[in-house]
Amino acid sequence: MLSDKLRIFSGSSNPELAEKIAAELGLQLGAIKLSRFKGGEIYVNYEEGIRNCDVFLVQSLSHPINDHFVELLIMIDAAKRASARTINVIMPHYGYARQERKAAPREPISAKMVADVLTTVGAHRVVTIDLHAPAIQGFFNIPVDHLTALDTISDYLKNKDIKNPIVVSPDAGRASTAEMLANYLDCPFAMMIKKRPAHNESVITHVIGDVEGKTPIIIEDLIDTGSTIVNVVEGLKERGAEDIFVCATHPLFSGNALQRLDHPNIKEVVVTDSIALPSHRPERFKVLSVAPMLADATRIIMQGGSISTLFKNAGI
Repeated sequence: MLSDKLRIFSGSSNPELAEKIAAELGLQLGAIKLSRFKGGEIYVNYEEGIRNCDVFLVQSLSHPINDHFVELLIMIDAAKRASARTINVIMPHYGYARQERKAAPREPISAKMVADVLTTVGAHRVVTIDLHAPAIQGFFNIPVDHLTALDTISDYLKNKDIKNPIVVSPDAGRASTAEMLANYLDCPFAMMIKKRPAHNESVITHVIGDVEGKTPIIIEDLIDTGSTIVNVVEGLKERGAEDIFVCATHPLFSGNALQRLDHPNIKEVVVTDSIALPSHRPERFKVLSVAPMLADATRIIMQGGSISTLFKNAGI
């Protein structure tokens, strides 16, 4: 039985996901007014009492990321000033996560800055999915529940009964995730070696593993412009692979990524609804919902228990 003090509110980035989470919990979304002044400033007003309530704010940091980030900060501040007991941020996609370290002199560590600002404004907990760099959890001095959509994606792929599959990591950074997915699917895995001449650009230099005659399954945490994925797909085809499944948790899909990924050698693009997608999209795009997992995590936070029980790999 959930506490009657639980309240769920949605920011403007992904209200459909927030609705699904609330429905999974048997609740209605809380009433909140989000608007803009003519000068562009954001206005927030909770249209119901939240004093001594456990407030959950659903907001993904997607395009326009800075508007959604500032809106979330103002939602947190308004909840704090309305005497909410706890303020829990459900942020399926953690923006700025790719700037988690200094790769060159005089660069910021923007992922740490986001953590600092969220904490300073008043967040008590963050729930997120498939961080680009898991070490970002250590940037916080508040609890961070780091979930993964890997089980959701692997269950979908198992039901597809893919012939002769091989899981492919597009770079060394995703090798451990690719290995886990390969274990779930009981198939081999391969890894691409690439170099990046500039942001959102990559060149495939080597493939470790035999992909000839196999059906590759590419696994990523996010897809931005899609150019790297297309390079990987074409590199795999050149090495004799069959048409490819592309899987990712976060469909950022910047610019013309939807059109770029509607590629003749891509059988399916499997993503989640961590980021809102346009309803009109090519048929090869399959969207899996993370709402049940986020609802279960919310239930555990409220009632107690271990978040790790949500996953096949209890070490997550």
